[in-house]
Amino acid sequence: MSDPRADQLRSGYATVAHAYREQLGNELAGKPLDRAFLDAFAERCAGGRIADIGCGPGHVTRYLAALGANVEGIDLSPEMIGEARAAHPQITFSVGDMFALPHESGALAGIVAFYAIVHLRSDELGPPFRELHRVLAAGGLAAVAFHAGTDTVHVDELFGCATSLDFMFHPPEAVIAALLEAGFTLEARLDREPYPGAEHPSRRTYLLARR
Repeated sequence: MSDPRADQLRSGYATVAHAYREQLGNELAGKPLDRAFLDAFAERCAGGRIADIGCGPGHVTRYLAALGANVEGIDLSPEMIGEARAAHPQITFSVGDMFALPHESGALAGIVAFYAIVHLRSDELGPPFRELHRVLAAGGLAAVAFHAGTDTVHVDELFGCATSLDFMFHPPEAVIAALLEAGFTLEARLDREPYPGAEHPSRRTYLLARR
């Protein structure tokens, strides 16, 4: 059965995937706090399997792989996965949905979800967070990043390409509550202001949660 939510996102990203990679493929180079957060996460998950959920063109996946992590990338958009495979052929990327991941229960030591919840409302976070909890081993970690706030930003153009996407911000306490309800324990929280000229001017929140 067709999933309207997934179909809309696939359609929205089909037109922008290449331009997205061109614009954001190296964005971590200018984001030291993001790198520090990922460094700490990778160190905690050393030796275990990691999945980068909502990986887009694979730039976060690539960063983790360069740290020596055993990491794969998963994204809902076939076009994004195509871009990721072309840019990083040494890494495994596959099409998948965070509402129904392909992994067995307890298979992963870590999950990265950098802006993977940007197209969900805060009241829709329960099912995907329960799915993350399912595929993590006991003690496994979820690293979740998102725009902090209550805004919804609609775009009809992204990086010069026609599209139709809604980007949703989340109150940090709502995301934390959804993680706790899914069975996680919050280990760390980082809030930062936007990097001027490098990204959308929104506050960012990074959460590290343990299964």
